[in-house]
Amino acid sequence: MSSADELFNPTEEHRMLRQTVAEFARREVEPQAAEYDEKGELNVPLFRRLGELGLLGITVPIDDGGAGLDAAAAVIVHHELSKVDPGFCLAYLAHAMLFVNNFYHCSNAEQRERYLDKVIEGEWIGGMGMTEPGAGTDVMAMSTVAVRDGEHWVLNGTKTYITNGCEGYCFLVYAKVEGRITAFLVDRDCPGFSTSNHIDKLGMRGSTMSELIFEDCRIPATNLLGEPGGGLTHMMRNLEIERLTLAAMSVGIADRCVEIMVDYADQRKAFGESLNRFGQIQRYLSEGYAMAEAAKCLVYNVARDVTPDTRARVGCDAAKLFAAPVGKQVADYAMQVMGGAGYCKEYPVERLWRDAKLLEIGGGTIEAHQKNITKDLTKAWKARQG
Repeated sequence: MSSADELFNPTEEHRMLRQTVAEFARREVEPQAAEYDEKGELNVPLFRRLGELGLLGITVPIDDGGAGLDAAAAVIVHHELSKVDPGFCLAYLAHAMLFVNNFYHCSNAEQRERYLDKVIEGEWIGGMGMTEPGAGTDVMAMSTVAVRDGEHWVLNGTKTYITNGCEGYCFLVYAKVEGRITAFLVDRDCPGFSTSNHIDKLGMRGSTMSELIFEDCRIPATNLLGEPGGGLTHMMRNLEIERLTLAAMSVGIADRCVEIMVDYADQRKAFGESLNRFGQIQRYLSEGYAMAEAAKCLVYNVARDVTPDTRARVGCDAAKLFAAPVGKQVADYAMQVMGGAGYCKEYPVERLWRDAKLLEIGGGTIEAHQKNITKDLTKAWKARQG
């Protein structure tokens, strides 16, 4: 096995996973991508196929019904799905990472008994509620509150830009209890819970987005995840694998765009020669490839250090900080190589170009990553000096 194979497919199990997901993506996901992008809807029956493939609980131990795999495996799935439909992949990320992975690591046995089978099989679609109309990157400014009332918690507030908000049945929601961030499980049938209409968006249209609205929403006391005030720890831990898999999505977009423009530049003729004979086009192909490979290597290298019990914030922030603009830039290169064809919906580049922008915003903005990395590097430097 070459060093590159060891990085991208650390074990034979990882290699087989990649093959399975890549084949599923080409055979079943790609044919529907343009249609569901146009409709702005999630293909729910296809999403449930991910459960049949064992992908919805990819990081959950085998003994609890999951696939028992690691962060590298999660990266592989997001990488391969995003080559054909990043919007569909985003719905997967919101379910498998933001809900299932997060839920598993902060839930108790009784809660797992109620939820795990249904979300791993895909019967229930999950999501996570953190962002609010007045609080995004500044998470401590959230205003959703929860108050204990006998055998229930009563939630009031609004979450916005929530992926899977339209189809989701269960959500991991952050709210403040006496000023401290706390995590709760909220089901669609909880009294006082509702969702807004679908929020239309530029890209990632194969997944939906809506507000989650809590108006004296009553949830059972047993739906508290962990202890009051413990939500911030859960959130920060899960943000790492979220950012890593979002970076993997950008790598998938970049990989596909390189493939498309290499093929197009070879086939398309101008002035009697293939486009790839012109220096301007060679620049887009070569630089796009180099950028995609660099992002891929960084993402997979960081994935080796991410586990539920270790912190790798600086690596995950760095992976997303570097990879997110790469997906957008390489998609832009591909569109430039293809000219008018790339700008039309006949080819997937137009959709991938739109999809790529979200990765510079969602799961932490580029600016948030810059702030976090600077803080962590400064702290580490002072520790070494001290």
